[in-house]
Amino acid sequence: MERNVLGEPLEPCGTDPVTGFYRDGSCACGEEDVGLHAVCAVVTEEFLQHQRAVGNDLTTPIPEYGFPGLHPGDRWCVVAARWLQAYHDGVAAPVVLASTNERALEVISLSVLKEHAVDVPPDVSGLL
Repeated sequence: MERNVLGEPLEPCGTDPVTGFYRDGSCACGEEDVGLHAVCAVVTEEFLQHQRAVGNDLTTPIPEYGFPGLHPGDRWCVVAARWLQAYHDGVAAPVVLASTNERALEVISLSVLKEHAVDVPPDVSGLL
């Protein structure tokens, strides 16, 4: 069982569109995933523009791969190094820690991921 960056079971990232290296909705990272699609990001317009500028177009649909193209607000398993590049360039997308694979920690520190966390805790009473 794969774990998230918090040491808990990896939660699904997104199914509309279906994300993940294996297109199963999760940021599972098997041995085949050399790119490490580990970070569950909630993409923003700035992040998408940055990715396009660095050669990673996430907005253009590619029907033959079942890829609809992303829009701001979509949840997507992004390559850890690409997310970190966006972070260094000041346009990191928000991160869902519960859905981010622990293998992201091979590239990005937990403290940096937490800076951009958008998780809603199971017990929200402390937020009220």
